Amino acid sequence: MEFLTSSAGSILSALPPFLLVLTIVVFFHELGHYLVGRWCGIKAEVFSVGFGPELFGRTDRHGTHWRVSLIPLGGYVKFLGDENAASMPSGAGEAVLSDADRARSFPNAALWRRAATVAAGPIANFILAIAIFAVFFALNGRMISDPVVAAVQPGSAAEAAGILPGDRFVAIDGVKVELFDDVQRYVSVRPEQPITVTMDRDGAMVDLTLTPVRTEISDGFGNKMEVGRIGVITNDEAGNSRLREYGPLEAVGEGAAQSWYIVTRTFGYIGNIISGREKPDQLGGPIRVAKYSKDMSTVGLSALIRLAAVLSVSIGLLNLMPVPMLDGGHLVFYAIEAVRGRPPGEAAQEWAYRVGLSIVLALMIFATWNDVTMLIG
Repeated sequence: MEFLTSSAGSILSALPPFLLVLTIVVFFHELGHYLVGRWCGIKAEVFSVGFGPELFGRTDRHGTHWRVSLIPLGGYVKFLGDENAASMPSGAGEAVLSDADRARSFPNAALWRRAATVAAGPIANFILAIAIFAVFFALNGRMISDPVVAAVQPGSAAEAAGILPGDRFVAIDGVKVELFDDVQRYVSVRPEQPITVTMDRDGAMVDLTLTPVRTEISDGFGNKMEVGRIGVITNDEAGNSRLREYGPLEAVGEGAAQSWYIVTRTFGYIGNIISGREKPDQLGGPIRVAKYSKDMSTVGLSALIRLAAVLSVSIGLLNLMPVPMLDGGHLVFYAIEAVRGRPPGEAAQEWAYRVGLSIVLALMIFATWNDVTMLIG
């Protein structure tokens, strides 16, 4: 009973920061759909933050009803001609539309307009993440170090491969290395995968092969994860540690690079799950995001906003999955329509949406199970 009470209290205390982060990310996702839909001449009937019964709302001069709903775990834009929030076409509803409204309905929009409107949601998530990271880089800069080895840990993969203090990383698997962070990022997502490093040793290029060791690490909040480690360390003197400052355009570029790193790390993790090199226990759902939100809120608002950037990239990627019910599934339908010259039949779409719903529910159940297991553990 004490565990249940403690867990319930912890979850409740995590709700405010979690809802702040989720609302920011969802709002921008749906705003992307809305703005591009408007630009494409498609009428938006409802813009909802949350699902379920409406708490409050208003209708603007364009006829769009903006609402905040009871269940704050998502949101949607319902365009004219949609049957529901998943943008399934409403054949019966479309039949009673006037000619003017039919011209502004989503199902009757040109294929490229529908595709652009759907793709705009995930794209807005990526833009939001890039913007957040860019602001932080522009305001705070970034501490960087040269990829020079100050020490090699005894018994490590680096020692076994023959890496020596003073060696400088030039490339890993042919990928150029500029900063020590580049080494950490590349190695961390490749536990137990052999890699080849090119080292500059007193002006001579040396190629060495080593395998990062799978290592469990924990942050200051008890959150655990497994990463690859090779056992090299730099310091301020060897790495010439310094603060790199960024102008506005440089900050945007660095924000895009940071967002792309999250994308590649996500795909790398998924690939490792499929190949059996990783356990799927890091796939989390709302409970885990709520815990991370609470953790970051204790650090400060800036950490919480950075978490929103990471979550925004993740939601953008999730929505691009080629699964009906998600934006990626709609884009697959549009690709089929572009090739065939007509959309899939209603029966096929209905079947696909049911399959998509089953997949989404299965992923939610699995992620929630991981979250509960994390809390118990």
